[in-house]
Amino acid sequence: MHALTSAVNLPGMLGIAAVATGMVLTPGPNMLYLVSRSITQGRRAGLLSLIGVALGFLVYLTAVTAGIATVFAVVPLLYTAIKLTGAAYLLWLAWQAVKPGGTAVFSPQELPPDPPRKLVTMGFLTCLLNPKIAIMYISLLPQFVVPDRGHVAEQSLLLGLTQIAIAVTGNALIAMSAGTIAAFLARRPGWLRIQRYAMGTVLAGLALNIAADRAKAVAA
Repeated sequence: MHALTSAVNLPGMLGIAAVATGMVLTPGPNMLYLVSRSITQGRRAGLLSLIGVALGFLVYLTAVTAGIATVFAVVPLLYTAIKLTGAAYLLWLAWQAVKPGGTAVFSPQELPPDPPRKLVTMGFLTCLLNPKIAIMYISLLPQFVVPDRGHVAEQSLLLGLTQIAIAVTGNALIAMSAGTIAAFLARRPGWLRIQRYAMGTVLAGLALNIAADRAKAVAA
């Protein structure tokens, strides 16, 4: 208990909270999956999927607390491969949004209902393979750790728990209101198109930013 109290890093927690909030509001794989499930199978399915997403967060948190960031620092090629793969994945998602016949986040889609266990499993895999989350835990979260304070592992744990609390709360609100938002947009196709292209632009921007950052690092 004393170690956790000593590891409290309020500026770092506020910083990671801001990052987490921005990521929750940015369309990505987690949002796409949770919204599609909530719309096609109901709020309960969306919340069950969210349990899987939360478990994915915990896996990343455990890895970071165990020092995986150090591994990527020692083996930069592995880190580069993950970032470039993530950028390519985000570009693919952007194309899916803006291509002819593409769908928006809140556009209702017919999906077969899945049993609870599969909902949790798919939510878990969606989070685990989400490049946004991987990049946040591998490259962003460690930046808010203050080594001079000591208790580095405990600081990482508290920062990660802060992110998880915000992400789960935000995604739960999105999952619970997805049906209402979808109905609103269905009556206004113009807004639906705007949302679809906005999502594609955001995802493409993230991908290009990641790739440009990696290119600068290689050039340096």
